[in-house]
Amino acid sequence: MRTKHVATTLSLFNIMPAYPTKEDAIRYFERVRWGDSPVCTKCGCDAKITPQAKHPGRYWCGDCRSYFTALTGTPLEYGKVDPRKWLFAAYLLMTARKGISSLQLSKELDVSQPTAWYMLHRLRLACGDDLEALSGVVEMDATYFGGKRKNMSNAKRKQLAKEQPGRGTVGKQPVIGMREWDGRTKAVAVDSESKKVVRDLIKGNVAKGSTVCTDEARADNAVSKAGYEHKKVNHSAKEYVNGMASTNGIESVWAVLKRGYNGVYHNWSKKHCQKY
Repeated sequence: MRTKHVATTLSLFNIMPAYPTKEDAIRYFERVRWGDSPVCTKCGCDAKITPQAKHPGRYWCGDCRSYFTALTGTPLEYGKVDPRKWLFAAYLLMTARKGISSLQLSKELDVSQPTAWYMLHRLRLACGDDLEALSGVVEMDATYFGGKRKNMSNAKRKQLAKEQPGRGTVGKQPVIGMREWDGRTKAVAVDSESKKVVRDLIKGNVAKGSTVCTDEARADNAVSKAGYEHKKVNHSAKEYVNGMASTNGIESVWAVLKRGYNGVYHNWSKKHCQKY
């Protein structure tokens, strides 16, 4: 039986007074990374560590003879951004349901737009890759990101018509998503929706013995050939639930993501699509 999970978040009203100074934010990052005592991020030593009084949060390792902080060796290491702004940017990014643009973040943090753009991408990089495979019942679907052909220049439309006429997805970035029932979601920007691409994605991200639910797309026939139980719904026949099979969960993810794409970011390049 599927159970409903209610997410709870720390409110903005509470987070601001919790970290009023730069030192408070530094202590937060130290607790998350080390716990009670600092450990050298370069050699792993925890015995010959000397805090630097003139530089809060900076330590000297007497073993490998180098300086380090709680952010050393992480995507947040470089630059001179106030630790409070890193913390607040992470809060805004994680709690904004449809995302936050670099322009809006720059106004919230009182930094330049290029700095805000840099911070957002470093925070996305810090989220890392979830290596644990999805399991149970996994819904799978594909979507496309890119501008509408009617909004393109005549030259661009003619070029796309020659490359692949009659397809509204020409020139767009395909993304394949997989979502556990009441669980995690993985989305991967791909070059195509070929059977080989779909099969490799499933094998690399879904645990053996799981059930994969898809629509009637031809490439998704690769699911059963990969050795997974396969359930289908036929959207072209206006079928959206077939027994326990549906793709409603992953399609709701696309709905929220595209609202962010259209209303917050307006556009992102293929180069950075995976980060978003």
